[in-house]
Amino acid sequence: MSNEGAFFAILKNPIKFRLFLLMNLPSAFFSGVRVVGADSNSCSVTVPYKWFSKNPFKSTYFACLAMAGEMSTGVLCMAHIHQRKPAVSMLVSSLQANYYKKARSITTFTCTDGESIRETIEKAIADGESKSIITKSTGKNEAGELVAEFLITWSFKSK
Repeated sequence: MSNEGAFFAILKNPIKFRLFLLMNLPSAFFSGVRVVGADSNSCSVTVPYKWFSKNPFKSTYFACLAMAGEMSTGVLCMAHIHQRKPAVSMLVSSLQANYYKKARSITTFTCTDGESIRETIEKAIADGESKSIITKSTGKNEAGELVAEFLITWSFKSK
């Protein structure tokens, strides 16, 4: 099993993944953010509209939407650096958000930049220098309407 495959196996185990969230991202755990599909090229993450994730304006709090958007890109990044030799560090260096519609139901964020992320990581390892990539996560409601878009810049560096 590849390093990516080992990482995705953890994601597919609901107990292991929820423990990972509880230990490392407790705000995502409590707000109900969940990975609903992931492979080496794409990742989909949902965030519900519920008591813990709502705001006073009767929609999902922008930070919860951002958390799900970031996670859809971050899962792909983590999968491609999982157990790499040499190890690779990753960091969000920029985030741009555009909100289009109130999120009043489950919102699903999808990123399809897995191949570009892998290529950027390979370049960072080959050059030994920091490399960045702008990833895009698009959030849609249950009706398929665009709710929000995030452009997240990830930086990678070989350790």
